[in-house]
Amino acid sequence: MSVTQTPFNTDPVLPGVALPSQAWIHQHWRLFLGEGVLLLVLGTAAILLPPLAGVATTVILGWIFVVAGIVGLASTLRAREQPAFAWSLGSAILALLAGLVLLWNPLVGLVTLTYVLTAYFIADGIFMIFLAISHRKELSSRWEWMLVSGVVDLVLAGIILSGMPGDVTWVLGMLVGIDLLFAGWSLVAMALAARKPI
Repeated sequence: MSVTQTPFNTDPVLPGVALPSQAWIHQHWRLFLGEGVLLLVLGTAAILLPPLAGVATTVILGWIFVVAGIVGLASTLRAREQPAFAWSLGSAILALLAGLVLLWNPLVGLVTLTYVLTAYFIADGIFMIFLAISHRKELSSRWEWMLVSGVVDLVLAGIILSGMPGDVTWVLGMLVGIDLLFAGWSLVAMALAARKPI
C-alpha cells in the first residue's frame, strides 16, 4: 500500500507519531473550524470580562475552561484518526481538569487560579508545540499558527511566574483570553487551509 492510500504517514522527526493524509484533514475541516470559532468566542469573552472579585473571576474562568475542555474532548474523540490524537486528547483533558479544579473550591481564589493557569499554560504550550510539529508535513502552510499558539502559552506562563503588575483578576482573565484566541485562530487557519480540494 502506498503512502497516499493510507490515512496516515509516519513523522520522520518524531518516530511513531502518525501524520494524516491531506484527504483526511480535508474531510474533517469543519470539525476543526467549529472548535476554533468556539475558542475565539470564549477567548473574546474572557478578555471582555470586567475586573470582578476573585471568586467570580475564578468561577467564570473555571466554566470557560470546562466548556473548552468538553468541546475539545468531543471533537477529538469524534475524529480519533486525527494527527497526534494523544496530544489533542491531553490538551482537552487538561483544559477540563483546570476548569474543574477552579470550580471545586473557588473561595481559595486567586492563588489557586494562578497555580492552575501556570500549569495549564506550560502543559498546553508543550502539547501545542508537539501537535504543530506533527502537523507540519501535511499542513505546511498553516502549522506555524499551532507552533505560535504553543509558544504564546509558554510566554503567558512566564508572565504569570514573573509576577504581573496591576489587578490580578483582570490580568489573569486577559491571559486566558489571549491563550484561547491564539488556539482558536490556529484551528481556524488549519481548517480553512484544509477545506480546499486536494
